[in-house]
Amino acid sequence: MTTILRLPADPDQLTLPALLLRNAEDHGTRPALSWRADGDGERWTTLTWSEVRRKVAVLAAGYAALGVERGEQVLMMMGNRPEHWLTDLALTHLGAVPVTVYGTAAPGQIAHIARHSRARFAVLEGGRERDRWEPLLDDPTVRLERLVVVEAAEAGPHRTYGSLHATGTRLHRPDAFEKGWRESRAEDPLTVVYTSGTTGDPKAVPITHRAVVRNAVALDRVVELPAHVEHICYLPLAHIAERMLGIYLSVFRASHVHLCPDPSSVAATARSLHPAQFFGVPRVWEKFAAALRAALAALPQEQRDAIEAAGETARAHVASRERGEAPPAELDAAFREVRATVLEPVLALAGFDRLVWTASASAPMPLDVVRFWAGFGIVIMDAWGLTETVGVCTANSPSGFRLGSVGRPLEGVELRIADDGEILVRGETVFSGYLRADGTVQDVLDGDGWFPTGDIGRIDEDGYLWLTDRKKEMIVTSTGKNVSPALVENTLKEHPLIGQALVHGDGRSYLVALLVLDPELAPVWAAARGIEADPYALADHPAVRAEVARAVEVANARLNRTEQIKRYRLLREEWGPETGELTPSLKLRRRAIRDRYGDAIDALYDAEN
Repeated sequence: MTTILRLPADPDQLTLPALLLRNAEDHGTRPALSWRADGDGERWTTLTWSEVRRKVAVLAAGYAALGVERGEQVLMMMGNRPEHWLTDLALTHLGAVPVTVYGTAAPGQIAHIARHSRARFAVLEGGRERDRWEPLLDDPTVRLERLVVVEAAEAGPHRTYGSLHATGTRLHRPDAFEKGWRESRAEDPLTVVYTSGTTGDPKAVPITHRAVVRNAVALDRVVELPAHVEHICYLPLAHIAERMLGIYLSVFRASHVHLCPDPSSVAATARSLHPAQFFGVPRVWEKFAAALRAALAALPQEQRDAIEAAGETARAHVASRERGEAPPAELDAAFREVRATVLEPVLALAGFDRLVWTASASAPMPLDVVRFWAGFGIVIMDAWGLTETVGVCTANSPSGFRLGSVGRPLEGVELRIADDGEILVRGETVFSGYLRADGTVQDVLDGDGWFPTGDIGRIDEDGYLWLTDRKKEMIVTSTGKNVSPALVENTLKEHPLIGQALVHGDGRSYLVALLVLDPELAPVWAAARGIEADPYALADHPAVRAEVARAVEVANARLNRTEQIKRYRLLREEWGPETGELTPSLKLRRRAIRDRYGDAIDALYDAEN
């Protein structure tokens, strides 16, 4: 476990501002927050923990002068930039409730959140966000009064972040600041997270200081990290995973946060920083694996053979640890040798040569991706949790892991599997219910305190949880058979050409699929076979189509009859959050994909008629 830093009070009574004060007192000169200014290339601007707290105090005075009051929600729509991170902490010190809204939220979702939260203020990044929020100022059903815009040149008639900071500098009184944050209590709301709303209006999940600190303490008991470890903050701060990792756990651990505003540049950031820890949702790990596979494919055969042999040693080492055994001395020595001489130089290309902790969550991880990284001695410690559980409920750890599982429950969390396979959870960090627009809480727990998660899974004899799929996403065929689409999709994606897949078949007699070529590996595969084609045209090339057909045939051979794909369509363009097929955390928006490609799906069934 990580050595827990000095806790300034009983964990059950701690608030985030108390932890920030601890950081300024105990670790004031250590780096806290870094970011790259526009046009500065590799140069990072850094604030220490003492500097962070001074900035937060000034901003708190500025937001107080704006009229922000204790207990009210303040909405934010910004990327991962310092103004966002510091505003979040400043509002917390005022006793207000910072709420980040996804930058990809549709206008209807923005209006719903603004209306539901009863927020009077919204802090926005620039003109793109301003244009989407301005109409709400004239909406009589919305309480929104003022917009604050970070990019001064794009603020228009609205208040700028810079002027607010200047006001705070003028009005800041240390005594008032210290008195103000001490009025917060552990049971007070620290934030409200609005779920991504893939199947309807976003739901409001209130999260308290106490729940966050309890989760942080429980995680610290199973996670092994260097002191003051760096964290690359690239996922949206509207998502519970990055909110925990990029703000709350970083304050708890006095870590060093590196802000990465463009998720597509996270690979370049990792190559620059060579971090000791990295968290990625499954799609991120898939893309990193694809990029590394593409790089390996370009190496001479002799070097590829040496890497594959080293990989077999690494996988054997991981397998021994997975069984709970200390690797035999001979295997341990062999692994250390190949890691230093063969594997680390390859990992250094991705910036992963210093990794001691890697993790994933959000969706079932494809097992072939887990095994790929195990071939480099990297064990992705898959975890599971929900917004409603303050993030992590179960986790693998160096002291006990099973590849493909999502680990065992953290301290203070209990699991149970319902008769229909749904995972039920209760414990110290499970929320009390969804927040209604009138400020009351809708109780969603049963009489014994169990929360139905909507996930399907099983618990093995050693207490490890294995995910099957989301309950609402399970396919029920016309013959009454239940099929996990994630299982079929991950099996299809084991072929390097297939980067994304969506399986459909609810109410139908058989399954069909939409497939997308992997944008990194498909061109490498084609070039190795002398195929010259624009990457976007590869989906139409006869050799590529023949190989995809073989990939589907191989996948079908590993699936039972009900799970097999009868027909499929190979698409030309990758899915992403910007085009609406993926959530901001890179999960499939199944309904959106089915709506967009409805004619193509119908054609796959009509082809039989």
